[in-house]
Amino acid sequence: MEILLLLSIILSFFSVFIILPFWIKKAKEVGLKGKDVNKISEKEVAEGGGVIVIAGFLLGILSYVAIKTFYFKSTENVIEIFSLISTILIITFIGLVDDIFGWKIGLSGKMRVILILIAAVPLMVINAGYSNVSIPFFDGTDLGWVYALIIIPIGILCTSVGFNTIAGYNGLEAGQGVLLMGALSLVSWLNGNSWLALIGLCMIASLLAFLFYNKYPAKVFPGNTLTFPLGALVAIFAILGNFEKIAIIFFIPYIIEVFLKLRGNLKMQSYAKPNADGSLDMRYGKIYGLEHIAIIVLKKIKGKVYEKDVVYSIYGIQLFFIFLGFLIFSKGLF
Repeated sequence: MEILLLLSIILSFFSVFIILPFWIKKAKEVGLKGKDVNKISEKEVAEGGGVIVIAGFLLGILSYVAIKTFYFKSTENVIEIFSLISTILIITFIGLVDDIFGWKIGLSGKMRVILILIAAVPLMVINAGYSNVSIPFFDGTDLGWVYALIIIPIGILCTSVGFNTIAGYNGLEAGQGVLLMGALSLVSWLNGNSWLALIGLCMIASLLAFLFYNKYPAKVFPGNTLTFPLGALVAIFAILGNFEKIAIIFFIPYIIEVFLKLRGNLKMQSYAKPNADGSLDMRYGKIYGLEHIAIIVLKKIKGKVYEKDVVYSIYGIQLFFIFLGFLIFSKGLF
């Protein structure tokens, strides 16, 4: 009867799919909207849609806990689940504040870092994960309190902020989230953490529902309300599932993106220069993101590049590193 647990995934999908149109309408009414920067059109799009994704995700998780508790009479991993929920809620609040004030004048970088580190506390206090880690050159090292008090908050900070760097194109953030969470859920299941895999499937279901409205041409943007907690979820899965190494390989596109952003002192954006026919050109003379690399390469291959081309190219890069991660670990090379 464990098929009952699929109800949680279904609930996550339909709650987002049904509620999001109401959010889009209300967000526009209250002025929570912004220009689609990769288009000539001045038409504004509803922002902050990530709050509905997170709501659907949490609703799915809570229904999973309810089914597990009342039907299967089990409270296994409940502490970990509620610590995960607490961290995600705090980071979602941080993203929501950023979205309300606008990405240009939102929280300062220093304040954002402090608040995200605080968001890691629920996982720190339960000593989540395994301090006896397997990392290059330190296999089997027991980091003890260092893991809980230093590694966990730094990991959540890096992934939550890092995930926000590859963004700004219709369907990009949500699609990347589907790919990453799909890979992490599969790793969780293969490692015997089926409960963690099901939580990942709840997020995937929520993201797929969101993509219906966020794909090109977008009717709603995710905002930091989605990118921050979704990035944090990557670290949370790696911590709770004890598979930090393969998670790092999956996250390599974002690591590359950060280094490219550093070329512009983190001030240059990944946006393109839109043309009247909908095609895109480079906004700057230098490369400051994987999106810019995609534009340059695709222009040489097909002449004109469109927004969907860039998004699919980034998907391809992400899939490559997902495949690489599974290949490396299946061969026992790392």
